[in-house]
Amino acid sequence: MSNIIIKSPREIEIMRQAGRITAAARTLAREMVIPGMTTAEIDREVKHFIVKSGAKPTFLGYGGFPASVCLSVNDEVIHGIPGHRVIHEGDIVSVDVGATWKGYVGDCAGTYVAGKGTEAAKNLIAVTRQSFFEGIKQARAGSRVGDISHAVQTYVEQNGCSVVREYVGHGVGSQMHEAPEVPNFGRPGHGPTLVKGMTIAVEPMVNAGTWQVKVLPDGWTVKTLDGSLSAHYENTILITDGEPEILTFAEDLYQ
Repeated sequence: MSNIIIKSPREIEIMRQAGRITAAARTLAREMVIPGMTTAEIDREVKHFIVKSGAKPTFLGYGGFPASVCLSVNDEVIHGIPGHRVIHEGDIVSVDVGATWKGYVGDCAGTYVAGKGTEAAKNLIAVTRQSFFEGIKQARAGSRVGDISHAVQTYVEQNGCSVVREYVGHGVGSQMHEAPEVPNFGRPGHGPTLVKGMTIAVEPMVNAGTWQVKVLPDGWTVKTLDGSLSAHYENTILITDGEPEILTFAEDLYQ
């Protein structure tokens, strides 16, 4: 617990606003996932929205990342770099975005279909999204990080999919990545104890095929090893005395 930062009421209130901006940026990106749109156009509009909101795009320049949004298409898992790629009918696009407001970060993601997707693609997205909600049922003070991890993994695997091992959720606050790590796999009753005032990003990354992945030569884009589809769903949450609070809440949270 020594490296885990418990947030003060003031910090939590700032993170709520950061979360609102971030969630609204995700909604904007979701609305732009349509056939004919380029990933660069989505990135440009989301960046403009975040800046107009008085925040900073957290991802831009983070570790050298060249854009404000990670946009990962079809078999891309995470960290897709926006560019000239045109989104086609039936593509699924994972949108991962962060906004920093008064020094604190909101971080969230979702995967959306352009036009009419296949039943397999829509099922993968639904399983990924629901696995997040299964996970945060365990996100209560006194529980362990491993309880969240196990709940996500169990739901995903019961539905015939697999969870990525190499990349995990994390604490979030004044830094985008803080302690503790929040894996999407593991054993219940293990890992750090959840304490009121902790803020963490729970983010299942789920593949239709193998859990194994590879990194492309650009050093960023992560793809499924077998070329199967992948989906990503994430929200920043606050551990409370009762139910966790989703700080990146939006009206389309369940879509």
